[in-house]
Amino acid sequence: MINLKKLTNDDIGREVVYTTYSSKEKGILKSWNSKWIFVVYNCADDWENYQDYTAAATDPNDLDFIS
Repeated sequence: MINLKKLTNDDIGREVVYTTYSSKEKGILKSWNSKWIFVVYNCADDWENYQDYTAAATDPNDLDFIS
């Protein structure tokens, strides 16, 4: 779980993992608001330019930082 209140601008661009009961999906944190964390999961393997891709609103309770 990622705590929204502890996020800083240094967290933008960090790798995260979205975990459900049956799968895990890696992505990059793009932004957040008071309820959601916006994560880029798909960018045609153009991770260097992840900011140019659409991010999905994700429940912070389902996310963890990778390293």
